[in-house]
Amino acid sequence: MKKIAVIAALSASTLGLSAGASFADYTLNILHFNDWHSRIESNNKYESTCSAEEETKGECVGGAARLITAIRQERDKLKGQNVLLLNAGDNFQGSLFYTTYKGAAEEEFLNQMGLDAVTLGNHEFDDGETALVPYLDKAKFPVVSANVNANEKSGAHGKIKPSIVVEIGGQKIGIVGGITNDTPEIASPGPNIAIADDVKSMTAAVEALKAEGVNKIIAVTHIGYPRERDVIAKIPGVDVVVGGHSHSLLSNTDPKAEGPYPTMVDNPDGYKVPVVQAASYSKYLGEVKIVFDDNGVVKEASGDPIHLDKSITPDPQVLARIKELGAPIEELKAKEVGETTAAIDGSRETCRARECSMGNLVSDAVLDRVKDQGVTIVFSNGGGLRASIDQGKVTMGEVLTVLPFQNTVATFKLAGKDVVAALENGTSQLEDGAGRFAQVAGLKYSFDKSKAPGSRISDVLVADGSNWVPIDENKDYIVATNNYVRQGGDGYKIFAEKAKDAYDYGPSLEQVVADYLSAHNPYTPKVEGRITEIAANAAAEPAKPAEAAPAEPAKPAEAAPAEPSMPALPAGSNDIANSPPSLPADGAAPPAKPAEAAPSEPAKPAEAAPGAETSHVIARGDTYWDLAVKYYGDGTRWKVIADANPGHEPRRLPVGATLTIPAAK
Repeated sequence: MKKIAVIAALSASTLGLSAGASFADYTLNILHFNDWHSRIESNNKYESTCSAEEETKGECVGGAARLITAIRQERDKLKGQNVLLLNAGDNFQGSLFYTTYKGAAEEEFLNQMGLDAVTLGNHEFDDGETALVPYLDKAKFPVVSANVNANEKSGAHGKIKPSIVVEIGGQKIGIVGGITNDTPEIASPGPNIAIADDVKSMTAAVEALKAEGVNKIIAVTHIGYPRERDVIAKIPGVDVVVGGHSHSLLSNTDPKAEGPYPTMVDNPDGYKVPVVQAASYSKYLGEVKIVFDDNGVVKEASGDPIHLDKSITPDPQVLARIKELGAPIEELKAKEVGETTAAIDGSRETCRARECSMGNLVSDAVLDRVKDQGVTIVFSNGGGLRASIDQGKVTMGEVLTVLPFQNTVATFKLAGKDVVAALENGTSQLEDGAGRFAQVAGLKYSFDKSKAPGSRISDVLVADGSNWVPIDENKDYIVATNNYVRQGGDGYKIFAEKAKDAYDYGPSLEQVVADYLSAHNPYTPKVEGRITEIAANAAAEPAKPAEAAPAEPAKPAEAAPAEPSMPALPAGSNDIANSPPSLPADGAAPPAKPAEAAPSEPAKPAEAAPGAETSHVIARGDTYWDLAVKYYGDGTRWKVIADANPGHEPRRLPVGATLTIPAAK
């Protein structure tokens, strides 16, 4: 039998025994981190890239160089003991390093760490198999995820294991992986990779390990603290859960942490399961000490995450490599696009739960760009906003850190009742901090999270000139969002199913925001009552936890691998690096557009008279929609031009290339 003992006398964070450890007790030290999100450079307090000045002042945390130092130091302290290093996914997406190298840079540093197992996060699927497969091919660590099923047509086939067994200190340790069930909604696995149910898949993998005689099983999962605590830890046979996805800080010293470190959970088999997670962005390295009895039952579990602040000296060789990798993008990052009179809040905690100033900026920028097309409503998913911007000069690098996904502006028509349904989707997973929360422009709404999902929205108002009027559920409105959300991402299936005259290939979102900041320079952030929470309960602001002092000695550092060569840029992945967004010459801001009231339904321009086929040389900023307006007087005819030029991807029209423009009919 897997478990035959029940442990009593528990504290909030530690399982204790009055007697000393028995001869058969086995101690395992687990180091772990999650949701790195390409934070190869260190972070400032706004979770954006730390400047040299901030580094000098000791204000920076995390980054690959600190993370590698911290892992080496902890192994040194635990020399001669049993140590396991785990990563709980979402290493991709979140900085220009991912935008430029599509996972190669992140993997280079992960390969130096000596990881024992890594699970996949949803962001590892953002670019489908294009970035995922090279990552799997070059990984010097096992990748585990029981509910990721890649068929034989997939380049990932056979490269992701449901579980592995490692032997440490003469004991077999089973490691089973899992990813969030909604990965197909929030990422792009593609047609050849299916995401199965997490519990069923992981239960089967655990049973297979038990059948092999493995009695110590760790689940390394990218599912989120609430579900990892309430569901995954209760799978019979799971002994420890090392989690990610929700960016949860668990701590015994920070009163505003989401829970204790570790969080102890009652398993139906009659034992306690420790659950750990270590925030995000490499700000912390988790360290938990587990004592098992000879039946594989956890007797003790203790620890705390280590804050990777100025007390951790960045590895100098890693810093030099980061500088080398960053050379192609430094010029772009340094370009100034404007100035802000105050910090712009793009924090996860705010933008996924209430109106935030970054959500207003991005939504207003989109509305300003497409209002001449009759757009009156904008949706911005809170999860698409990845950082804040501090007060003062704003660089293109900061804008791209906030908006790293290379999304484009999408426009479409939608009935008022479906706009309301979309808002319901936005508030349907508030408790989980899901990225679908709707930041808006041209729209106001209230929500009551005490009500059941699907019935939380009320008082929806739309702009009518300078007035606000109740939304007409039977009227069609012209709406804008980003192409990911328009195509059903973050649960917005209603956009994919009910949109009319959809066009997903507008200008890049980061360029739209950069242009808006330039045109409204200096920009003043605002929160102005677009979103109202009914009977709101004020959430406590997270506090900085005290650094945990490791209590035990450690394992020697592994030999550093040979210095790798500069990764070649993957084809098609360096559009931003090689074609930087346009910026005003000599730092001059372009004139701001007059703030005209957008008509509720634009008049259709007169169609151009029939004529001969012509050509057009692509200029920066051209879109098929704009060209259809220019040549046919009707943007909805963009597909005529697209069909005549099959060699060009609508999202990336090459500047200087010549398009065939069919005759107007």
